[in-house]
Amino acid sequence: MMKAVIFDLDGTLLDRVASVKNFIDSQYDRFTNFVGHIPKENYTQRFIELDNHGYVWKDQVYQQLIREFDIRGITWQDLLLDYKNQFRNSCVPFPNLISMLRELKSNNLVLGMITNGYGQFQMDNIKALGIEPYFQTILISEWEGIKKPDPQIFLRALEQLNVSPKQSIYVGDHPENDIKAAELLGMKGIWKKNVQWNSFEGNLIIDDLAELPSIISNLSKQIIESY
Repeated sequence: MMKAVIFDLDGTLLDRVASVKNFIDSQYDRFTNFVGHIPKENYTQRFIELDNHGYVWKDQVYQQLIREFDIRGITWQDLLLDYKNQFRNSCVPFPNLISMLRELKSNNLVLGMITNGYGQFQMDNIKALGIEPYFQTILISEWEGIKKPDPQIFLRALEQLNVSPKQSIYVGDHPENDIKAAELLGMKGIWKKNVQWNSFEGNLIIDDLAELPSIISNLSKQIIESY
């Protein structure tokens, strides 16, 4: 029987694409005196391209934006600080996030999270979504000193939840860092569809978080029936 569900954050619970667009729109307005010579759509699009789905840290992104758009009167450090302080206010959850977490908890499943990224920044975003209380453990790579797909960060979460890999499910959007890494340890992987990857070979795939409780219930039944 399944006892635990561990989640990724960005692209799984947090709609990062929508969140980034929200943030860039608001940042442009805050700094319009310095970036107003750039059409907003150009500023937004270039940020998204340089950000590369979050895999490029923003110090590099903002330095490039300053150079390309000849932004004056403000530094890349100013823009980065604004990103660190304000992004939390632009966080967008995927639909059915809270109702899904509540249902899993009501089914006596323990919940954990493993996310790569900077510690306080990611924790601020988790709190902004209002989901921190649902999780028994939250591991963020900067604070742990290891990151996905390193198996040690998965094992650390399992130990803190006091469950075995075979009793656990990992839900994420990255085929390698999330799903394959978890399955190599014996966990069940459920892929949250992400258009960044056009194809993924796996039996357990969801479009909507609302699908999770029934899938997990069926997995538990299959395990029970196999004994």
